[in-house]
Amino acid sequence: MLELLKKRRSIRKFKDKEIEKEKITQLIQGALLSPSSRGKKPWEFIVITDKNILDKLSFSKQAGSTFLKNAPLGIVILGNPDVSDVWIEDTSIATTLIQLLAESIGLGSCWIQIRERNHNNNIKSEDYVRQILNIPENIRVESIVAVGYSDEMKTPYEEEDLKYDKVFLNSYKNQYNLKELK
Repeated sequence: MLELLKKRRSIRKFKDKEIEKEKITQLIQGALLSPSSRGKKPWEFIVITDKNILDKLSFSKQAGSTFLKNAPLGIVILGNPDVSDVWIEDTSIATTLIQLLAESIGLGSCWIQIRERNHNNNIKSEDYVRQILNIPENIRVESIVAVGYSDEMKTPYEEEDLKYDKVFLNSYKNQYNLKELK
């Protein structure tokens, strides 16, 4: 698992290659198996393979979503606040698992944050996506994951990339010393 985490990077360039249905099914199965608070499962998913819809969704935000138009797959992650008060956390877990599972089956991915972002000065990203995909008002749009075969090479994270200075032991001011544990 640690090697998978080191290898997973945000991929924004995708090959013009369709993703096999079996792999899409695996991604959805993984999302549906993701943990949720009290097992409430407040998430829902919209699988997007239609290039016209992916193109429209690539304009969801003022910046940071245009690469979606070149992805063969987008998975829209939705949450229902009526089901759980921690729907944001639960949908974030599902989003992360989709990305890790994608990496494990040879696909690249990138998280596109939608909630609390703007399409333009007058329209929130969430409302823009809601309109395109006919999402009811009571359902929230957390994110979109762009998925595809990577068309860029990114090196895995190395030991030097790990910021151990952000880890503390037993209190905030007590710096965690990894070397003492070895």
